[in-house]
Amino acid sequence: MTEPWNADTPKVITLPSGRRVRGRGLRYDLPEGQTPTLAVYLIGHQPPALSWESLWIPWRDFWLPADSMDAMRKLRVAYDRAMEERLEICCGGGIGRTGTALSALCVFEGMNPKEAVKWVRRNYHSRAVEVPWQRRFIRQVFTTGATGQEQS
Repeated sequence: MTEPWNADTPKVITLPSGRRVRGRGLRYDLPEGQTPTLAVYLIGHQPPALSWESLWIPWRDFWLPADSMDAMRKLRVAYDRAMEERLEICCGGGIGRTGTALSALCVFEGMNPKEAVKWVRRNYHSRAVEVPWQRRFIRQVFTTGATGQEQS
């Protein structure tokens, strides 16, 4: 098991389950201190190789993931691993796409989509989930459960 994120690390939020996740904007310098053991990059181009493991979800700024089902599966993998690893989720500015992904993690925690967005805006960034179609993606996560199949 990896040492978890320090609770006072900037941009680290603690989900109700106790999982700690750091959101970050790639336009800014890597914060000093702990580094992630797993990062999820929500960007339009392949991220560079780094010293930690990463998952790439092709996702252009202000849009949706190129493949919603693949995005949900990767976010679920990251969520499952976040209990024992230092998970970082990041996009260009660290607000819209990152907030949307953090909201998806909250749905995995059992929150409904509206509650998830409110929680992320209250605990991470007040402008997280910037556009209506990002809220629609969170509803899709809720209805599919990240399995790629509609729940009955």
